[in-house]
Amino acid sequence: MESLGVIVGVDGDISQVGMYNMSNETSYLWDGELVAAPKVGAFLTINQNDIKIIATVVSEKIMDQQNTVKSKQFDNRYSPSSINRIILLKTQGVIENSRFKLTSRYVPMIGNEVIITTSSELRIIYGIDSNEPTISIGESVREGERIYLPINKFFASHIGIFGNTGSGKSNTLHKLYLELFKSQYKEQIFEKSKFFVIDFNGEYTQENQFGVNKNYRKVFNINTRSSGDKIPITKEYLFNPDILAILFDARPATQIPFLRSAMRKYKEIHSAQDFSNIEIGLLKSLLLNFKSIEFRALEEWTEIVNSIGVKSYFLDELGSINNYGNLEIFNGSYNLLKEGRLTNEGNEILKQINEKLNYCYGRLSEISKLRIFLQFQRIYVSAWKSTNIEFLNPLFKRIEVALNSLEPIIKLIEKNEIGDVFKCLNVINLINSNQEIKRVVPMMLSKMIYDEQKQVYSTNKRIGTCHLIIDEAHNILNSEYRNNGDSWQDYRLSVFEEIIKEGRKFGFFLTLSSQRPADISPTIISQLHNFFIHRLVNDNDLQMLANTMPTLDRNSYKEISSLGQGEAVVTGNAMKVPALLKVDKEKHVRPKSDDLILTDLWSSNNENELPF
Repeated sequence: MESLGVIVGVDGDISQVGMYNMSNETSYLWDGELVAAPKVGAFLTINQNDIKIIATVVSEKIMDQQNTVKSKQFDNRYSPSSINRIILLKTQGVIENSRFKLTSRYVPMIGNEVIITTSSELRIIYGIDSNEPTISIGESVREGERIYLPINKFFASHIGIFGNTGSGKSNTLHKLYLELFKSQYKEQIFEKSKFFVIDFNGEYTQENQFGVNKNYRKVFNINTRSSGDKIPITKEYLFNPDILAILFDARPATQIPFLRSAMRKYKEIHSAQDFSNIEIGLLKSLLLNFKSIEFRALEEWTEIVNSIGVKSYFLDELGSINNYGNLEIFNGSYNLLKEGRLTNEGNEILKQINEKLNYCYGRLSEISKLRIFLQFQRIYVSAWKSTNIEFLNPLFKRIEVALNSLEPIIKLIEKNEIGDVFKCLNVINLINSNQEIKRVVPMMLSKMIYDEQKQVYSTNKRIGTCHLIIDEAHNILNSEYRNNGDSWQDYRLSVFEEIIKEGRKFGFFLTLSSQRPADISPTIISQLHNFFIHRLVNDNDLQMLANTMPTLDRNSYKEISSLGQGEAVVTGNAMKVPALLKVDKEKHVRPKSDDLILTDLWSSNNENELPF
């Protein structure tokens, strides 16, 4: 193999190379292939006996040796044959026994040859075994060679994809998983793994997105403006008092104990008949102890059952007749309640009300059942003044708002149904959701599938993996508002910090994409294993990367702010050295994130394309 030049000077781990004339072209044939000339940052190989020393180009300069006659017609300067090119190489490591070791102890000697780093050597440098399964999403900007990413080291890890808007991070995220689903393991992936994409901007909802057809892909279009799909959430998860306490922003002193006690009783109810019997029993207690209770409790009981469709003359008259402190109710010539006692006719009426309550309650959705039950529990704890109703009223206002927001977009399922409602690839489209749902749904879904995956692994059944992909992750992982009274935000960050710290051991892996890594919790960023870094220009974002990525070298760090669209620095545990990658752009199946071409829009005559 011909050399490009020879070592003409050495200063520590920096070598000065005198390049031959043939290397002054922008490209040339090398071993039958057209390759690009060495660029700053590219790898070159130094032959030192049987050792291959790998170095990177750190700078270059040229000197023109051709004399001139000071005539424009005969000026031969600055032609490929007249230029002496000098480049400086920094030693990175050495290849021995088909393994690359990072080191600077091998000092190139004067006269050693410098040659092109081959594709096989690049695979060794990037830590890829020849027998290791890989995918490729692009080629090296510097060497023009395909970059191969090891499947096991990347997808069994937490991944971060960062870059300013328009830098190409959405295309990178899509291309990464597109190539995985196109790999030779496609069928096994569909059988043994599940992927959940939290899509805030509706970028991944098109037909055959990620190269996955509808047999293995499910899109949940969550819409709070009109009817849409519903997210399956297990009853066991949603009806957890800890989750409800966060969801309802319950206060620790009185409201959380109330929720815990109420949910314990709620889980003891197995049917609508059980519920109606309990609440009719509450009504009897209120009637028989009329003088010792808050009279408002009877009115509230009546309002609740009326709200779900239970109608009765008895209920209409309840509380309207107060004869010198004795509650009495009549129905025509029958006395239903006299002197604090239910008559036989009264008991018969209550049986009828029980049947109506059983029927009406049974027709409610699970969330509505929970709302009604909690309202009855408020009567139970406040009627005899054991709890100050003023402590609970603010909680019930928040309960009403939260449950009204969740009911249109939540479908409650049993725990054993969770494997049937989700497919291999599940896209949660939140573009038409309000801010409340955008912050609640990702958290609830993530926690639910993580707990399910953890439980499966706890039984030593390592039969599959779960991969959570969050685009625009700064929307829900922003650490700015932590510890400032937003209990839901604190809980959400704690959950994701647990996932990223412990998830790997349970086969649960996280991929985050964001424009602002500095806004995401530093604990989460520091636990990521592999990174795709597109163009970033904000000093806070760059400083965050410098503080949390030990594998990012100085030269790669300097290039981040000047990267072109689609270019990314790839670094992390799966790569021995950072690689500057140009990600391929899919022509047909790609995210809905292309830049808008204004002149095309303005020149269009199709009025139907106008957004208003």
